[in-house]
Amino acid sequence: MHKQSLNGGWIGGIVALALVIGGCSGDFAPVPAIDPAPIPDPPEASVPNILFVVVDDVGMDQLELFGFGGATPPATPTLAEIAGAGISFMDAWAMPACSVTRGVMFEGRFPLRTNMKAALGPNDLANSMTSPYAMTIPKLLATKGYESAMIGKFHIALPGMNPAGDAIVHDLGWDYFAGWLDETGDPASIDTTAGGVAPPGTYSCGFVPGGHLAHGANSGACYLGDGSCSDYGGDIHTPGRACRDAGGIFEPYASCESPPPERLDFSRLNAHSVSPVVYSYPDGSVETLPLTDPRSRQFRATFAVDAAAEWINARPSGQSWMATVSFASIHTPLVQPPVDTRSPASVASSDLDCSNLVAQRGLSNLMVESLDLEIGRLLVAIGLATHDAESGLVFAPESGNTMVVILGDNGSLGSTVKLPFDLTRAKGQAYQTGVWVPLIVAGPLVSAPGRQVRAMVNAVDLFALFAEIAGITDVQAEVPRPIDAVTMLPYLTDPEQPAVRDWNYTEVGLNLQANGVINGPCVINSCTQIPNIRSICEDNNGVWWGEGNEASVNGILAPEQGFEFCSEVLDFVTSNGGDAFAIQPLVSIAVRNEGFKLVENTFKDCISTPGACVDDTRLEFYDIDEPIDTPWLDREGDELPLDALDAAQQSAFDDLTERLAALRASVIDCPGDGNLDGVVDARDLEEWERYATKGGGSSVYDLNLDGFTDALDEAIILANLGRDCRTAGG
Repeated sequence: MHKQSLNGGWIGGIVALALVIGGCSGDFAPVPAIDPAPIPDPPEASVPNILFVVVDDVGMDQLELFGFGGATPPATPTLAEIAGAGISFMDAWAMPACSVTRGVMFEGRFPLRTNMKAALGPNDLANSMTSPYAMTIPKLLATKGYESAMIGKFHIALPGMNPAGDAIVHDLGWDYFAGWLDETGDPASIDTTAGGVAPPGTYSCGFVPGGHLAHGANSGACYLGDGSCSDYGGDIHTPGRACRDAGGIFEPYASCESPPPERLDFSRLNAHSVSPVVYSYPDGSVETLPLTDPRSRQFRATFAVDAAAEWINARPSGQSWMATVSFASIHTPLVQPPVDTRSPASVASSDLDCSNLVAQRGLSNLMVESLDLEIGRLLVAIGLATHDAESGLVFAPESGNTMVVILGDNGSLGSTVKLPFDLTRAKGQAYQTGVWVPLIVAGPLVSAPGRQVRAMVNAVDLFALFAEIAGITDVQAEVPRPIDAVTMLPYLTDPEQPAVRDWNYTEVGLNLQANGVINGPCVINSCTQIPNIRSICEDNNGVWWGEGNEASVNGILAPEQGFEFCSEVLDFVTSNGGDAFAIQPLVSIAVRNEGFKLVENTFKDCISTPGACVDDTRLEFYDIDEPIDTPWLDREGDELPLDALDAAQQSAFDDLTERLAALRASVIDCPGDGNLDGVVDARDLEEWERYATKGGGSSVYDLNLDGFTDALDEAIILANLGRDCRTAGG
């Protein structure tokens, strides 16, 4: 049993960086086509349950327990308590974006194999989503008798461009889902009308502030979705925020009346506070709650804990389970979490302007701290922890047969990055700040808890870890296609386990959209094409330069159709007297070994060659240093000169270049094969017909990537009928 007070801080040693990947084989194996899942083995009482917690946009830089956190680290006593009773992986790499990491860890395969290379958006085709034919972790664990639930954020498929619609979670193998299938996969923009009580732009945080601020109020009526109402005021701090936390809409300086005022609008989404909640059940049925339902008006982290605890506690005795609790914190929009009256900073935050970048740094800390408390609340709710007399969390992994795994999905967003990490090379790029993430594992399989593991691991390896926890000893043998995950369980059971990986890989790029369209440019200090639609760009305090933009420079409006690439925006801005800015790569890839790191960034140059936009690929090579008092970071200007490498550097450069080439070569194109079995045959025609007659929109059988599943795709299957991609030269 391990005890940690609320104000305590178990601080890990200074982190030494080194990250790797196992070897990769061809992209098809000589195995039968995927058939319906076999009858599962009966549950084994000795096989641990799995609680997998994913935190959003919380990079390694944020947490004091790993030795970082900057000058004002958020308090994370729950995470520190779990780390003290488990293992902290000090060299864990994720992918640079949320969907990409989720895709690799639930399928065990790198993005270049799955085509999910960026955060999914509403214009991305089903071909860039996790395939219904993939062997996902819930499908694999089902063969060992596990039941699986996904709670909270999903974001490895979106219903808008997917024939499964809201049933996508069930389609990919999960028995149960309670969470959000948002249009973009992430929280909606802040409702600056606060539920229709004021014109747009009035309330930057989505609630009515205190009366000492403009348009604020110290009292009023709080209306709930069922039409009930309570008068708020008196000793309630910031009654508008309290009403938001209760799921209501606050009418400033008013008393309750019936019926409620017509201007109150319960149909408005509001960041983390009002979200469309979807339930998916074991029989495949789906329920979408109205926005008036109290569960749709819970703060997202609170809802996730309540829903997870309800499902976990309902599992029959002896039933093995895996629950993925996927938080949306601390993804933008950054807003105040539910007020914590014990925290002066939380109370004072009601006065912050959520559109202010400086304020957002404080909000990110509050969201991390609130997230930490919610994780603690979950552990208590499912019987893995208690509170002592001083309200400190006491985590007792021995009290239940449950493994707890906690992962950050990518590096921190640039505006929230803690020094000395590099805010210019953060989320969305393959540099250290963008891919170095916290990973903690605790539970009954951990020997010698309290350890730090400094061997390189990758988020893709969690696929193997979950399978190993379930008792699957040869993970690759159970998966029809080659996986990139390597074993992790030995790190838990053997304190002396040497490193398994000797190189690592990470990637972010472009998802597939109809006819080659890509996301428009967004300028957030630098220009990026990661935000997938205008609202996401603006939620990150950016200026949208894509289609439908309203951007200008020195009074000169940009064309209404916008620009396709950031280099075109830069040319327009500088040609009209504006300041130059940096451009983030469209594709950012990194490989590394113990001593060196190779980064490959690809941009689109639309200026050097008039009338054409050409790829501009740049290589950067770094000598990995591991100083005692600061993290190793691949900063601008630290690159080794490629034309003046010494013998050791040149050997490492050649090795990493060859590894990257070999990885790419292992991916075999198989035109016509939509069901991932490596053969183009009658089953592909049958499956194509099923999708073509089920609306004919985007699907994995949209083989020509035009957004339709139609006769043009059938022609591709017919032209390749009989192709066997599982054999050499196929």
